[in-house]
Amino acid sequence: MAISFWTPDGPSLVVEGDNAAVLPLLPDGAFSLIYIDPPFNTGRVQRRETMRTVRATDGDRVGFKGQTYRSVRERVLAFDDVFSDYWAFLEPRLEEAWRLLADDGTFYLHLDYREAHYAKVLLDSLFGRECFLNEIVWAYDYGARSKAKWPAKHDTILVYVKDPARYFFDSEEVDREPYMAPGLVTPEKAARGKLPTDVWWHTIVSPTGKEKTGYPTQKPEGVLRRIVQASSRPGDWVLDFFAGSGTLGAVAALLGRRFVLVDESPEAIAVMRKRLDGDVRFVDAVQPRSHGSAAASRGSADASASSPVSI
Repeated sequence: MAISFWTPDGPSLVVEGDNAAVLPLLPDGAFSLIYIDPPFNTGRVQRRETMRTVRATDGDRVGFKGQTYRSVRERVLAFDDVFSDYWAFLEPRLEEAWRLLADDGTFYLHLDYREAHYAKVLLDSLFGRECFLNEIVWAYDYGARSKAKWPAKHDTILVYVKDPARYFFDSEEVDREPYMAPGLVTPEKAARGKLPTDVWWHTIVSPTGKEKTGYPTQKPEGVLRRIVQASSRPGDWVLDFFAGSGTLGAVAALLGRRFVLVDESPEAIAVMRKRLDGDVRFVDAVQPRSHGSAAASRGSADASASSPVSI
């Protein structure tokens, strides 16, 4: 007999599966915040390799005190970021996002310049133009610089609300930015910092930083942190159904929110298993699996007794 794989009083959840099949199983209005970072339809394979070095007499790298090392490729994560009909793929998922959003909820769609203008037209139709809240520009300065055109160094995040008269937004909880000219404001204002605008300057995830998971297209926690702080309350449920490396879940857990993450990639699920701590339940199309919680310590006997999940 199938069991319900999500309840509002249950633990945070990671679901391995096609989001088109998973989303209809979730109830209307369950989430105060929905953020998605779908494939950008770049037309190329997104690829990320991770490397390590081992000491070797025939190594190709020289380190401290003349020791030689050899580079070893550990894993390659990749996915095809190309669709013959991108919007036929994305539109039904956006309709589900509208249904799942609470009446006071907010939806964030993260895209790049290739598709953002099409998305704005579609979301105006789906949510209503009056429900458009912001176009956020996340600007960064990293990577190659074309000499044939202006180098593209930003992503676009479109923000819509379910009801423009009821949506939740808490600017007081948002991490503030330093003033560019602190001498022109009072010392109290300089110490507190200023509220961000709709242009966010934030570095990408550092290739050598602690935050790095090795997952292609991973987004920095600082960007997600600002979104979660502004558009949800402690204890609220948040959703990302193109979860990737699980950044929304990692940030939500730190800020006291509960989350549902969905991704069909086994590589993404493996990254999230390593990254997400605490009371998190992992579910696939066969059976629920507990991780990092009291249920995990009960051993394989409980796991084998679990009922299949209806996804």
